Amino acid sequence: MRENHMLRGIINLRSTFYSEVGIGILANTILFLFHVIKFLCDKRLKNTDCMIGLLALTHLLMLLTMGFIAADIFTSQGGLWGDVTCKSFAYLYKLMRGLSISATCLLSVLQALTLSPRSSCLAKFKPKAPQDSLRSLLFLWVFYMSFSAHFSISAVDNSTGTSQGLIFLSDSCTILPMSYFLRHLFAVLGALRDVFLIGLMALSSGYMVTLLHRHKRQCHHIHSTSLSPKASPEQRATRAILVLMGFFVLMYCLDCIVSSSRTMWNNDPVCRSVQIMVSNGYATISPLVFICTARHSVTFLKCLWGKDSQC
Repeated sequence: MRENHMLRGIINLRSTFYSEVGIGILANTILFLFHVIKFLCDKRLKNTDCMIGLLALTHLLMLLTMGFIAADIFTSQGGLWGDVTCKSFAYLYKLMRGLSISATCLLSVLQALTLSPRSSCLAKFKPKAPQDSLRSLLFLWVFYMSFSAHFSISAVDNSTGTSQGLIFLSDSCTILPMSYFLRHLFAVLGALRDVFLIGLMALSSGYMVTLLHRHKRQCHHIHSTSLSPKASPEQRATRAILVLMGFFVLMYCLDCIVSSSRTMWNNDPVCRSVQIMVSNGYATISPLVFICTARHSVTFLKCLWGKDSQC
């Protein structure tokens, strides 16, 4: 009776997981194609547009990789792709996750620099071309992964089996043995790295909120009518990025809570699968935020479904 109840719970988790991954893959594909078509038509992209397109591609690869891993996890006997292939998928997922966090942090900073007035001391840091943004992203990515050097030594996580033949990934990689000191050193460095990046997001987000509030007060002084002026594309993009930053921090905190509670529950498979879904939540929701807040994205969707005759 208990085994049947647990099996039904795992089946429900599997359905929820595949639904989350499927929605995320579809949304990121649409967002990435939108930016590719926009580049082909306009032959130019803003720095933030380039970063959003790259973020969509990164999340698409993340979810596809996790889908391949899940296909091996949720098979009745496991080992669908083989040990070496699963190690490669797991390592690729770690790389894409690092690129996602780095691109999100850089996107927040770029939007803050875009909004900053010309008289501001930050104006001189504005990137002049998308190539400058890509170089900054590469630096941030290398910085992020350098504090995760133990993942470059060991490529895949340990596995624990259940009575249903499922395999769930754990966090520690142990292809090469690591001492107690090194494990805790990398844990502390990783925590400091995350605090630095989240702090950078918080500072840039707070700066954007201040600029939006200042602009709103200026508009109230200029416009004496009760009707407020329409928001500019930069303001709409800023609000979307602020929503994205808030959701990223929320999902990061949830991931930390679930990860710490997993040790209390003795690495319970259900708790582990919930953590996987939480860690994929940002990659699934972020494209929906951009699609819903950008007018051109809505028009692109109408054209895609043939509901707009003016496309």
